[in-house]
Amino acid sequence: MKLLVFAGSTRTGSYNRKLAHVVARMAAAAGAEVTHIELADFDIPMYNADLEARGTPADVMRLKQLMYEHPAWIICTPEYNASYPALVKNTLDWVSSPVKGDPVWGDDFRSSRGKVVGVLSASPGALGGLRSQSHLIPLLMNLKCWVCPTVFALSRAGDAFDAQGELVADASKKRVQAVIDEVLDAARRLAP
Repeated sequence: MKLLVFAGSTRTGSYNRKLAHVVARMAAAAGAEVTHIELADFDIPMYNADLEARGTPADVMRLKQLMYEHPAWIICTPEYNASYPALVKNTLDWVSSPVKGDPVWGDDFRSSRGKVVGVLSASPGALGGLRSQSHLIPLLMNLKCWVCPTVFALSRAGDAFDAQGELVADASKKRVQAVIDEVLDAARRLAP
């Protein structure tokens, strides 16, 4: 099963980027064909319909194709002001925007329709980013994704990783593995 993993952060010391690395390793160990991307590697401007009218940026097209090719995704989202960050929204807005006049990419949900998505978050706070998940899930459903009901919010993230970037607590590893397993199982079951 092809699985796309990414974090909604570009910050060097991001807990969600650390969590995405853990997810990618664990999912590969579970037999998934993992593509782990960093959103910082894509030159994607803030969404603007005037800019889009001049042509969809090449890296947006590259990201659309990547998301299309992967039937399963896992997103690790930070929480900013009790919601997901602008980077996540901007990424999904661009990916779901139709390319006018294009016979293939004129379908706004081509990249997201039917994708099985797991949602995780990490935060230094006690809730672990849970509020960001509560906002992100309806957005993903609007994009025609099938969102796994099992989620995980890693609280006290500043103490959750060791020096090698691995999760310290076995309970956290089990919760992450439960999300991975559900995503992969659901994607296999829903595959055409």
